[in-house]
Amino acid sequence: MKTPPAPSPPLAWDPVSKLFHWSTAVLILVMVTLGWLAVTYPLSPTKLALFNWHKSLGLLVLAWMTLRLAWRLAHPAPAPPADTSPAEQRAARIAHGCLYILMFAMPISGWVINSAADFPLKWFGLFSIPPLVAPDQGVQDTAEAVHLVLFWTLIGLVALHAAAAVHHHRRRRNNVLTRMLPFTRSERWPR
Repeated sequence: MKTPPAPSPPLAWDPVSKLFHWSTAVLILVMVTLGWLAVTYPLSPTKLALFNWHKSLGLLVLAWMTLRLAWRLAHPAPAPPADTSPAEQRAARIAHGCLYILMFAMPISGWVINSAADFPLKWFGLFSIPPLVAPDQGVQDTAEAVHLVLFWTLIGLVALHAAAAVHHHRRRRNNVLTRMLPFTRSERWPR
């Protein structure tokens, strides 16, 4: 009996991967906005509310990224376009890996900040989240510094990620960008 040929890799990302990608992008944009507002807002009930929303969304991002990673491990990426050099493929893998690490590290470092500061953490006001560490000013200061470095690193990598997608779309005329757009079909490479 002849073994059927393995299916060819998809040309575009599947709809669930696209949902994870774009919803993560929106969540991060909202997180950045809330975090920036919370840090710059004068001490008031509004500032505390902004921080509570920021923290709750951070925990949501952590849970969402866990689901996203599980989906990604079960659903491989589409093959790169034929004109993508091995160096570009390696750079893309490294950048994507770093983005995943940062999207886990950011909410964890925020959780450590909150725990070390000994603030109660209620997820969207619904239930309490246990602290990750004991109250400690030194740990809080270190976690805040780490959180800030991770933030700027994430911003830089997201900008690089977007620029690379636009570069491939406009200059190379390949489908790197269009295969992740929300309403493109998930076709397969021709055999």
